Amino acid sequence: MAKLTESMTNVLEEDSMEQDIESPVTIHQPKLPKQAREDLPKNLNKECAKRKIQRYVRKDGKCNVHHGNVRETYRYLTDIFTTLVDLKWRFNLLIFVMVYTVTWLFFGMIWWLIAYVRGDMDHIGDSTWTPCVSNLNGFVSAFLFSIETETTIGYGYRVITDKCPEGIILLLVQSVLGSIVNAFMVGCMFVKISQPKKRAETLVFSTNAVISMRDGKLCLMFRVGDLRNSHIVEASIRAKLIKSKQTKEGEFIPLNQTDINVGYYTGDDRLFLVSPLIISHEINQQSPFWEISKAQLPKEELEIVVILEGMVEATGNISYTLCKVNALILERKTSGFASL
Repeated sequence: MAKLTESMTNVLEEDSMEQDIESPVTIHQPKLPKQAREDLPKNLNKECAKRKIQRYVRKDGKCNVHHGNVRETYRYLTDIFTTLVDLKWRFNLLIFVMVYTVTWLFFGMIWWLIAYVRGDMDHIGDSTWTPCVSNLNGFVSAFLFSIETETTIGYGYRVITDKCPEGIILLLVQSVLGSIVNAFMVGCMFVKISQPKKRAETLVFSTNAVISMRDGKLCLMFRVGDLRNSHIVEASIRAKLIKSKQTKEGEFIPLNQTDINVGYYTGDDRLFLVSPLIISHEINQQSPFWEISKAQLPKEELEIVVILEGMVEATGNISYTLCKVNALILERKTSGFASL
């Protein structure tokens, strides 16, 4: 009986040792969203991974929206300055050249008509006749005189005389209109060249965004950096989730925009953009990603647009930068960031 008891004790000790070695340690995880609780299936549908989704904002930051069936096109002409600035460069340069050319031709035609009506063409070379414009003998010379008047070149070969009141009035009108045309077109070209959105070319975002643990919280993170030495003053950043939505009443909203909090209440959205910064969004119960699981995320048709706004230090113009987050990578380590 004593031997049986001793053998049973040895067996229990061995079992307890095996349990101590092989039994896993149970760790109580805090309450986290579905991304942290579910794993991706091993056989992920390749068609869903490779499918093409039409972008709302392209990778270069330009909005992929085309306005069609616009009937009130006259509204574009009410703000002609902004319309010209928004045109492409080839159309802008064409309009720039055409405006000056048409103006010179128009006033050149009037100068030629004045000379023709007064009979200056019939008295070319007559020293006793005082023409309206000296040395104006045809339309080509009238066109050259129009260019000299509007551009204030003043070669001195063709000059207006004091015996032509209608010519003096036309000279005043052309000088005033020429100044207005110069101010408008030169101002348009200056704004076109110095558009602050070109400053966005040197603002670089990380290639991919990651979802990872940070300080015990599940966060969506990406990086942004500035390549120039001149800083963006008063820089602030926002993020929008663009996803279709159906309301409780059954209304379908194809491009619903939901705000993604990147530190609005804590002031972290105000950036001192001297070195690359990590922008973080905590996935909590107020986050639009709370109900999206890790397995469901690659199948979702959603788009994250990041908007960086700030004042250009060199010019004082306000610059807007749009960035389309290319992909979401679920990682457990923050080393998943793509380098700038």
